[in-house]
Order: sequence, then C-alpha cells, then structure tokens
Amino acid sequence: MDRVVNIDALTYSGNPINLSDIEDERYHFVHASINDKNTVARLLEQEKIDVVIHLAAESHVDRSINSVQPFIATNIDGTRVLLECVREREEKGQNVAFVHISTDEVYGSLGTDDSPFTEETPLDPQNPYAATKAAADMLVRAFVNTYGISACITRCSNNYGPNQFPEKLIPLMTLNAINGNSLPVYGDGKQVRDWIHVNDHAMGILAVMDGLISGRVKTGEVINIGADNEQSNIDVIRAIIGYTNADDTLIQHVNDRPGHDRRYAMGYEKAKQLLGWSPIIEWKDGLAQTVDWYLTNTTWVNTVLSGEYRDWVKHHYTDEREQG
Repeated sequence: MDRVVNIDALTYSGNPINLSDIEDERYHFVHASINDKNTVARLLEQEKIDVVIHLAAESHVDRSINSVQPFIATNIDGTRVLLECVREREEKGQNVAFVHISTDEVYGSLGTDDSPFTEETPLDPQNPYAATKAAADMLVRAFVNTYGISACITRCSNNYGPNQFPEKLIPLMTLNAINGNSLPVYGDGKQVRDWIHVNDHAMGILAVMDGLISGRVKTGEVINIGADNEQSNIDVIRAIIGYTNADDTLIQHVNDRPGHDRRYAMGYEKAKQLLGWSPIIEWKDGLAQTVDWYLTNTTWVNTVLSGEYRDWVKHHYTDEREQG
C-alpha cells in the first residue's frame, strides 16, 4: 500500500487546513523542517521512503529581494540536508529516488521574439530567489555525479489554482477585486508568464516520478513542465476584473520591482515525447474556476486574510512534535 509522508515547517504561508479533510491512513503529516536532518533521516528509515518529492521552498521573489537569508536556508541548505539523507540511505542499501522541483526562473528572462526555454537553456538567474533555486539544482546534479544517487529535476512555469496563499498574483488580485481594493501593477504590466494550473503541474510531477522509477527518465535529467499559455500580468488582471465584475479604475500602476524578468515561456516537448504528458486544463476554464473558488470559499479566505489560520497552527502544532 502506498503511503505519503508530508513534511512541512508551517512557516508564514503553510496552512495545514488545506489538507485537513484528508482522512486516510496512507497519509501522514509531520510538522518539521527539512533542515532538521535527524528528523528527515529518521523518517526515511522508519517509513521506508523510496521516493522523495522535494517541493519545499521559499518562492516569493519580492520577499527574496527584501531578505535572501530564508531563501538560502530553505532552498539551498534544506536541499543539501535532503540530499545527504538520501545519500546515506543509499549507502545502507535503501534505494531512494529524488525528484527536485525547480522553476523556470533559473533560466533568466526571454526577449519578446525568443523561443521558449528548453532543458538545454543555460542557467541565468536574475533575482535572489532564482539564484537560490539554481544553486539547489546544481547541488542535485553534483550529488548525482559524485555519489550516484537517483535524482531528476523538474522546472515549471507559474502555477495558479485554489488554496494558493494570497501573496501571489492571481489570488492577490482576485481578493483585492472582490473587496474593491486597488490592484497594484508593476511597471507597465506587460511582463509575460506561462501559466499552468496546479493540477496539471501535479500530474506532470507524478509522470516524472514514474519515469525516474521506471528508467525512462535517467538520473540527472531535467524535465521542463509548461502550458503553452503566455499571458501578460495586465491581461491576467483584466481577466480577473471581468470574472469578479470589478472596475478597471482599481488598476494602479506602481514602480517596477528591481531586476524584474520580462518574459518566461517553457518548452515541454521532452515531457510530451518521453512521458506522454501534456497539460489538459484550458486557461479560461482554469482561471474562471480559480476565481470562483475564492468567491465561494469565504471561510478559508477570511481565515487566511485575518491570520486566524496561524492560531489554528499554533493550537495543533505548538510542541513541534510530529503529528499524524
């Protein structure tokens, strides 16, 4: 029977309420940091973990500009801890596959007429967040080459969907529009991103995981995950305005953030050919469903916006022991 062990430090955006409806003996939550090597090593051994999917990351670019230290701690050193634990289990005869979830931002920025990123595009991170993710990618490749662990890297474009913490563009603009608040737009708003629904990304990760286990994905390989869905920030915001019946006058252009990448686009031909994976959720459908989720899940929204979910976390996880 497959069993999922979820490790999460529950930092500011960690919200276990998102998974509180899972009542299944095959799911086990552990309140711990990936930087806690003793806990990670113990879980790998006790739970007989055979696959690690490494999604833990500080991921908000604006926060990395304000302070890069948490990004170095989680994205780089946390990755090191996981890799060392996997290597140690391998040395003791326990095979552990490692799927490292990275980002398109490690490739840098594309020009207007440039072709989409491929797995062979040189790394060129342009902000502190992207730099820490690129460093983590290099650690994975180094552990493959030096210690022979079984690992691969996925790089995905911008995700959207339900339950996303409202510091990200789509939930932030949706909630602001619902409440009649201003919609701040960096610069001219013509920065382009390739948007993918979180469900499509999840299926892509599972396809890569299966490929690594079966041998179709070779250790050390990189697999891009994208959606052929380039949208400018301003067009995304205008679409949200349409779905929420808000007013265009809420749009407020503000100074662009430092080092703002102009365009990302992900080529995923390799995933299609090697794994038979392609995104299936159409942008208009996915965005409409996402906006509707925030409109109808008012209890979740109010809990997050008020910070009450942090009280829930403190009540359930104050003693820092693992929870199941």
